[in-house]
Amino acid sequence: MLFHSYAAIGDSFTEGVGDELPDGSVRGWADFVALGLAKEASPEAVRYANLAIRGRKLGPIVDEQLEAAIALKPEVISFNGGGNDMLRPRMPEELVAQRFRQAVHRIRDEGIHVLMLSGANPTEHLPLGRVFDARGVRLTQALYDLASLDGVTFVDNFADRGLRDIRYWSADKLHLNSLGHARVASNVLTALGVPVPEEWGVAEVAAAPPGPKSRNTAVYYREYVLPWIGRRLTGRSSGDGRAAKRPTLEPVTLDGE
Repeated sequence: MLFHSYAAIGDSFTEGVGDELPDGSVRGWADFVALGLAKEASPEAVRYANLAIRGRKLGPIVDEQLEAAIALKPEVISFNGGGNDMLRPRMPEELVAQRFRQAVHRIRDEGIHVLMLSGANPTEHLPLGRVFDARGVRLTQALYDLASLDGVTFVDNFADRGLRDIRYWSADKLHLNSLGHARVASNVLTALGVPVPEEWGVAEVAAAPPGPKSRNTAVYYREYVLPWIGRRLTGRSSGDGRAAKRPTLEPVTLDGE
């Protein structure tokens, strides 16, 4: 399936946090997917928008991004969410699953292909990881039937055990690094039947020995865990005041990759 217009909605996973560029911007798997589509379509143009904003729970993703993405009238919309809901002390699992399901049907009703993703699974490296892992498993299972619908492509990154290797994660152990984002993009393009560019090195990295076992030191808790707890207690989010990095469909350029 080769699409010529693509819009992405979601949270930090889709925005690309962890794959920082020298200018301070972020890239991420959705950008890689757009690039892969553009390479395959060349010399035809591919247009791409990314409305995802870090820190968003599923409700705000649906309320703030879904209709804006549909209004762009792309051929495909990628949709992921729920990761930030899983990390809260309490997660209304049935409500989250219901809202996710409604969003998928809303996109389909507009005749737009749905690229439905589960997020990568960081729980082997996080405090209380078993709790978050169980929530992720239940949410994925509750939505799995959507994968059989016409017009839906499901990419289950949560079940990609190789992606759990510490080599794919940034220093905060919550967000993927550039290698991790490239692997997710590889999963997506493979599901769409689009070739994965060899220069990304995804197969080479996957074939290398696994990374060392992750250990959470006092420095890790001080630099990452405590600030995260502080934001939760004060009702703040890492995405407060941020706007979408690419709010309109713009042509994907193949130079300067």
